[in-house]
Amino acid sequence: MQLIDGKSLAKDSQARVAKEVEALKQTKNIIPGLAVILVGDDSASRAYVKMKAKACKEVGFYSIVHEMPDSISQDEIIATIEMINTNPRIDGILVQLPLPKHIDAEKIIEVIDPKKDVDGFHPYNVGRLVTKLDCFVPCTPLGVMKMFEKYEIELRGKNACIVGASNIVGKPMASLLLNIDATVTITHIHTKDLKAHTLSSDIIIVGVGKPNLITADMVREGAIVIDIGINRLENGKLVGDVDFDAVKDKCSFITPVPGGAGPMTIAMLLENTLKATQAREIK
Repeated sequence: MQLIDGKSLAKDSQARVAKEVEALKQTKNIIPGLAVILVGDDSASRAYVKMKAKACKEVGFYSIVHEMPDSISQDEIIATIEMINTNPRIDGILVQLPLPKHIDAEKIIEVIDPKKDVDGFHPYNVGRLVTKLDCFVPCTPLGVMKMFEKYEIELRGKNACIVGASNIVGKPMASLLLNIDATVTITHIHTKDLKAHTLSSDIIIVGVGKPNLITADMVREGAIVIDIGINRLENGKLVGDVDFDAVKDKCSFITPVPGGAGPMTIAMLLENTLKATQAREIK
C-alpha cells in the first residue's frame, strides 16, 4: 500500500504558481486577482475561505472576500458578481457554496464570466469539459487527476467507480476519466447494491460526506482508493468516507484524510486563477 501525499503535491504546485506569479510581476507588472463571495456565517465555509485567502497570500495573489449576510437578496449577489466581472484586477471569481436556501445557486453561477469561472462550475466550462475542450476544470477532480499523474497511475481501460454524482465532484470526475479512456460507473443515493459496483472496480473515488461508507469488504485487493469526503466526528477527529484503517492494507494506493485530496483542491484553485491571469495577459 502506498499513501498518495496530496499535501506534499499541493506544496509543490503552490511553489510553481508562486514562481510564475513573481515572473508576471517582474516582466508584465501583472498580479493575479481572486474574488471570493461568502454568504452567511457557516463555520465550514468560513474555514475554507480563510484557507483559500491564506494560500492566495502565500503565492502573491491579490485577493478580496465579499462577505454578505444570510438575509441578502439574490439580486444583490448578482449585482456584486456583475461588478466583479468588469473589474480588470480580478481574474477569478469564486462563490463559496452552499448558499442560503432562498438563493438559486445555479443562477448565481451562470452570472459569473466563464473566463473568470475558476471553480469550473459555469455551464460553458461544464460543456467544454464534457466535449474534451480546454476549460476551467472543477478543482477537486482536477487535483485527483494531478495525483494520478504524479504517481504514474494508469487510467486507460481501468474500471472506475465514482461514489457520489454531484456537479462539483462526481460528474466532472467522470468526464475527466472518460476523457482519458477509463470505463466509468457513477453511483448515487438511489444506486442498488453499491458494494457490487465498488468490488468490480480498479479505482474507487468517493465523496459524499458519510464516514466509513466504504468498508474493507467493498474493496478488491490492489484497488486504488481516492477519498474526497471530509467529516468531523463528535470527538473532533477529521475522517473521510472510507474506513481507512480497515481498507488501507487491501489497496495499492490510497489517499489519507486529512492530507489527501483536500490540499490539492486549494492548489488547483490557485492554478486555475493563474491560468485565467495568463489568458488575460495574452489578450
